[in-house]
Amino acid sequence: MAPRANWKGFLRLSLVTCPVALYPATSDTEKVSFNQINRKTGHRIKYAKVDADTGEEVSSEDIVKGYKVDTDTYIEVSKDELEDIALESTHTIEIDEFVPKSEIDSRYLIRPYYLVPDGKVGHDAFAVIRETIRSMNKVAIGRVVLTNREHIISLEPLDKGLMGTLLRYPYEVRSEKDYFDGIQDVKVTKDMLDLAKHIVEKKSGTFEPDRFEDHYESALVDLINKKRSGVRVAPKAAPKTGGNVINLMDALKRSLASEQQSAPPAKAKKSRKAAAGQREMLLPISGKRAKDEPKKASKPVRAPARSKKAG
Repeated sequence: MAPRANWKGFLRLSLVTCPVALYPATSDTEKVSFNQINRKTGHRIKYAKVDADTGEEVSSEDIVKGYKVDTDTYIEVSKDELEDIALESTHTIEIDEFVPKSEIDSRYLIRPYYLVPDGKVGHDAFAVIRETIRSMNKVAIGRVVLTNREHIISLEPLDKGLMGTLLRYPYEVRSEKDYFDGIQDVKVTKDMLDLAKHIVEKKSGTFEPDRFEDHYESALVDLINKKRSGVRVAPKAAPKTGGNVINLMDALKRSLASEQQSAPPAKAKKSRKAAAGQREMLLPISGKRAKDEPKKASKPVRAPARSKKAG
């Protein structure tokens, strides 16, 4: 099943315009997730909205938003007031400027999207905009309205499409000075730096995402598989610690020796098998269920199709 577009509209560079659709480039739906259940009945926990002082449940029509200005003092803001100031989407990503990608601080990056032509028309105009950005070796900066808020978005060519990345506003980024001022100025000796560089050289390689494995996710999969099979899960022994490092130079020498003796990293195929196993595991788990509760389709059934589409 193809993913739904988060936004549809137009991409415009001066007088060149084409219809486009914006799709999320990442997803957390493949990860193992849990529901809270009643241990005694096996039923899911339902949350009720209650008044913090009276403890009485409050109906949806009586719930409004409030901005806290003091202890127990709130400024009430109605839904109509929020709608009055909400930005109306122009359904257009207007490219305002082009900047070097290296000038965009990574702290400003929020999340990536895929931008593709929407429908059968506009592919020529889309290609013109895409190749113009590619030829300039820069990223385009534009604006897009999502959920009534205006966002800054950077656009750069990715294969036949464009990758759009939402950017934070300056007020959302904290200054590093608030955290780094307390770090002591330490003089690193040349011998220590040389040893550390040797360790880095032993670990140097190319970035291959397929080689990374989510070890916690794999442990969750293993745990659930064992419990489904009725295997008793023994508590894990606490790991032994090596104690505090007393001599930094000695620690660097030992690290280098350890790296020289270590085996080469595992191939990418291992992580692919692990990922396939995770999807295979994510089937409905048998357990206590209310008699009148219908069975729901398992989300992971859609995972293979979505993975192919994203690629």
